Amino acid sequence: MSSVPLELHSAIPGEDFDAVTSEITRLARLVPRPIRLEATGLSLTFLAELLGKHLASAGVLTTSQLIDRLALAGPVVDQVLQFMRAEAKVEVRSRLGQEAELRFGLTDLGRKEAADALSRSGYVGPAPVPLDDYVALVAKQSVHGQVITRQAVVDTFQGFVIAEDLRDRLGPALNSRRAMFLYGHAGTGKTYTARRLSRALKGLVLVPHAISVNESVIEVFDPLCHQRMAFMDPPAPALLDQGFDPRYVACERPIVLTGGELAAEMLEVQVDAATRTYAAPIQMKANNGFLLIDDLGRQRIPPAVLFNRWIVPLDTGHDSLTTGKGHHFEVPFDLVLVFSTNLRPQDIADEAFLRRLGYKIEFTPISPALYEQIWKDVCTERSVAFDPRLVEFVIRELHGKTRIPMLPCHPRDLLGMALDRVAYLGAGQLDQDAIRWGWESYFLHKGADEFEGA
Repeated sequence: MSSVPLELHSAIPGEDFDAVTSEITRLARLVPRPIRLEATGLSLTFLAELLGKHLASAGVLTTSQLIDRLALAGPVVDQVLQFMRAEAKVEVRSRLGQEAELRFGLTDLGRKEAADALSRSGYVGPAPVPLDDYVALVAKQSVHGQVITRQAVVDTFQGFVIAEDLRDRLGPALNSRRAMFLYGHAGTGKTYTARRLSRALKGLVLVPHAISVNESVIEVFDPLCHQRMAFMDPPAPALLDQGFDPRYVACERPIVLTGGELAAEMLEVQVDAATRTYAAPIQMKANNGFLLIDDLGRQRIPPAVLFNRWIVPLDTGHDSLTTGKGHHFEVPFDLVLVFSTNLRPQDIADEAFLRRLGYKIEFTPISPALYEQIWKDVCTERSVAFDPRLVEFVIRELHGKTRIPMLPCHPRDLLGMALDRVAYLGAGQLDQDAIRWGWESYFLHKGADEFEGA
């Protein structure tokens, strides 16, 4: 395997070049670029239909353009073109100007067959990878293949105020292969902490543009879930001895976040009737990474239905899905699954399922010391001088006398509202009066429940 091509030098910092070279070599060993049709795992007729749809969409394309669009090596594309020319579905078009490359377009028969193919599947993109290849790759780059150490978690939360005992509960849960259930009052930092925790999952993974299941194409790569590392993209497809299979995308480990918008159909292969395309469910997009179900109990799908859907995958590590054509297939369920809720656990799940989750981690009000540290950090962030007497006033006078628990969200919110008032007045300073005004604007007054339902 050769080194990183010269054109990547400008995109990679000098001190990181050797590391990137090593990483590309590792990925190329996982999924070497296929240079023969048989190595793609796809049939000649399937690839001919896909190539025909590309030509139907674009009109006329050169060999290089087809190589780029299909993410296949030149010899493979040439073989498909030869087959289609023999079948009188593709013809050579005249060159433009001094252009050296041949240009290809569909014949009348080719256009008819491409229209028929598009009526059955609207997918027009890179060639998919076979299901078996995808399953094998997910196992090789499993999120559970790495051990998260205490130091790694400490580094992940560097600059973030979190109680040590809470941090040391979250860390072992990452290594457990079991789901996490985070619960506690709103404002205790569950969502922010979970997102921060996901950073502990290191390493690049390969995500296919799409997979083929009985020649039904299911799109997997989603830029909303997968952060593409563009400088890791394979070089020009014509260079057969460099890089990994370009049907895959090099990404950071997926981080998929969903909240109240979660619906039952998002847990299954999604069918777009208008475009006749399939998309992978959220748990499949999160494979080899992290999936956070936030605000559990407030989704469009009842928690019991969600839990029942994932009881078997949580136990077996495999998920059963169905294509729009009724083909059943299994994919890995390889992810760190985190549920977060402000509701009482007993109100949204029965004891049997809570037992299966393994790690139930409660987020509680914080100590005065942590409260003061957060206050100090917010002051630094907002370029405001830190006054220890001011935060002591908030802790002792405001929280102490009202018995309102101290939550991690309070310093940022109270300081923000107090500074809003200072800016509005155009004079004055951040003092107890400004903080008290923010406090009174932030919290509901006694008797506010009288207005419920108004």
